[in-house]
Amino acid sequence: MEGRLKDKVIVVAGAGGIGDELARRYAEEGAAVVLGDIEGDRAIAVAEGIAAMGASCIGTHLDGGADESIRAAIDLAVRRFGGLDGFHANYAGFNGNDSLNDVTTIPMEDFDEVMRVGSRGFVLCTRHAIPEMLKRGGGSIVYTSSDAAFMGEVVRVAYAMSKVSMHALARHVARRFGPQGIRANVICPGVVSHPRFEAAMPAEVAEEFASTTLVGRLGRPGDIAAMAALMMSDEGSYITGQVISVNGGSLMRA
Repeated sequence: MEGRLKDKVIVVAGAGGIGDELARRYAEEGAAVVLGDIEGDRAIAVAEGIAAMGASCIGTHLDGGADESIRAAIDLAVRRFGGLDGFHANYAGFNGNDSLNDVTTIPMEDFDEVMRVGSRGFVLCTRHAIPEMLKRGGGSIVYTSSDAAFMGEVVRVAYAMSKVSMHALARHVARRFGPQGIRANVICPGVVSHPRFEAAMPAEVAEEFASTTLVGRLGRPGDIAAMAALMMSDEGSYITGQVISVNGGSLMRA
């Protein structure tokens, strides 16, 4: 396959609704892709399906909170495809108690676990990705955040804080490593519908979410992948240090 990501090597950390589509889009655009997820068997199955279409894609186990696991996924990309040009950190730390408590009541061990994966994990991804990108003369890092970072909910304080932290991380990377050819950006999805979401969300609630958008529908994984492909490509070479919402207009901010 040939496209605007031809000859690039990209690691996608975090499969699922958005992550699967990121891997597909990057591969369709010509990149060689490593798709990693805590559910390694599922990532392998998704990658095999992408490869069956004639693309270069392999799946692997990746624990987004474990230093050695993140390093192993990047090593796999370098070993199989010759280097690293892009890294998309597309996962989050989740905890049921975070969704039930505010800052005064959330158990600190639950808060710490969300931050360990959703904030510290993104630092680990960045620490391992940058040296390999520098060997190739630069590259692009994309982080998946959430519009929850801006909303100010009465619960999910740890989740929101973990997402905000990667905004600062992206700006740091853009500033520090921009002169060496590395760009870093953040995508903040709104509500995105995919099979897991549809299975868990009552139809009337999904319709209510859709009514808050200006385009009259929920997001799709392809909407996020389209923006990500631009950020990864040379066509996006003038975009760095940015936090961009892809949400159908449900939330507008300066």
